[in-house]
Amino acid sequence: QVQLVESGGGLVQAGGSLTLSCTDSGRTLSKRTAGWFRQAPGKEREFVAGIRWSGGSTYYADSVKGRFTISRDNAKNTVYLQMNSLEPEDTAVYYCTARKSLYGSTYYFSEEDYWGKGTLVTVSS
Repeated sequence: QVQLVESGGGLVQAGGSLTLSCTDSGRTLSKRTAGWFRQAPGKEREFVAGIRWSGGSTYYADSVKGRFTISRDNAKNTVYLQMNSLEPEDTAVYYCTARKSLYGSTYYFSEEDYWGKGTLVTVSS
């Protein structure tokens, strides 16, 4: 059973940094392409970043490119999202997701995949 758990959210001032973590109690995250999404109040959930199961490839939304870095430590079964130069517009609930298929290579995430319950990031101006 795959259960994704996010942590690391909180309140930060604009210009600050936070690092989110995502772990899997089933210990199979290391075999799955994973990603981060976010949902701001009143808005639809949007893609933020993705990383292949091997860690060899990453992909970012234009809005976070150059500020956010997705990475993973497969030995620790954890995916990270390092967020720098945070802006009030980054305020959202951040969700970790992992492809249902093992060793998948695409960044197309859907409701069929695994999702965490989210962690709130609030950026004050």
